Amino acid sequence: MEKITVSLANQQYQVLIEPGLLKTAGERIAKIWSARKVALISDDNVAPLYQADLAAQLTAHGFEVHCYDFPAGEASKSLSQLQRLSEKLVAANFNRDDAVIALGGGVTGDLAGFLAATYMRGISLIQIPTSLLAQVDSSVGGKTAVDLGTTKNIVGAFYEPDLVLIDPETLKTLPPRDLVEGYGEIVKAAAMVGGDFWQLTEQIDAPKAILEHALGLIKYSIQFKAEVVMSDEKESGQRQLLNFGHTIGHAVEALSAGELRHGEAVSIGTVAICQAFENEGKTAPGITQKVKERLAAVGLPTTSPWLASDKVLDLIKHDKKNHNGYLNLVYVKTIGAPAILKAPADQIAAVLQLPRY
Repeated sequence: MEKITVSLANQQYQVLIEPGLLKTAGERIAKIWSARKVALISDDNVAPLYQADLAAQLTAHGFEVHCYDFPAGEASKSLSQLQRLSEKLVAANFNRDDAVIALGGGVTGDLAGFLAATYMRGISLIQIPTSLLAQVDSSVGGKTAVDLGTTKNIVGAFYEPDLVLIDPETLKTLPPRDLVEGYGEIVKAAAMVGGDFWQLTEQIDAPKAILEHALGLIKYSIQFKAEVVMSDEKESGQRQLLNFGHTIGHAVEALSAGELRHGEAVSIGTVAICQAFENEGKTAPGITQKVKERLAAVGLPTTSPWLASDKVLDLIKHDKKNHNGYLNLVYVKTIGAPAILKAPADQIAAVLQLPRY
């Protein structure tokens, strides 16, 4: 079993990674939580696969388990769904001593995490991510949120879990596109870390190789994420590195109106930012091609006609990470050497020089 400890100013928790871990999740949870009411929350894709078994494990350890599910998809990451789940907890008489378990992918982690953060001003939370995207990124770091219309993650909170349990075996149930999507975040992180992590991605030449090397890919990704979060919990400095590929990626994702998945958009955004800074001489020659090859090996998109839209620049200028008219653009000088450039938002077109089709 891989154990990674996340130590923050006011909290410490462990991330446990092991194939088959879901089979003993109830026992693990009982070691850190006393018996209480637990809201076990999943979407309607994940619930039939894992919810009943985990509920039975928890019940055997004295927990009173309430299972709730919601329609799978980004549309459920909404204030209306948050209200619905909050009302379920009220009806079941949940109090401040009770807890929430998020069992599922990124949408579940965000929605259930924000529910835990806001219900009675905060109740205990455990994250059990079942998608690759959630296992390598969103389950660690405490970001929870819902969307408001087409604006992603605009209403949310930093709220850390008490424990994160990651079972790579759950990846075997993912549709191919869902599995591959998460690899965009892995390559993004590996390009910043370099070393053994980057070398491992060289072995991923097809989607099935993601499953074969899942334990290592998840471990390296979480180690990097944990180190960054521990140095900057609330994204005031170093944590901005995690936005590599995201500034452009979020804009392209929004323009696609659901056609692109998050990890696919990050893949496009990562290649675009590498190319822009390579053109400017700030990224070493050949780095863009290396990143592109890693992503394309599993079938991720590396460019998009949406990059040529004037709207993409407007979205980038008005990104929620725009601070007083400036955007912090994350790039890599070379593999393993990330950096941040503070650029005026009104000059972003000249800085990025996105491709025109």
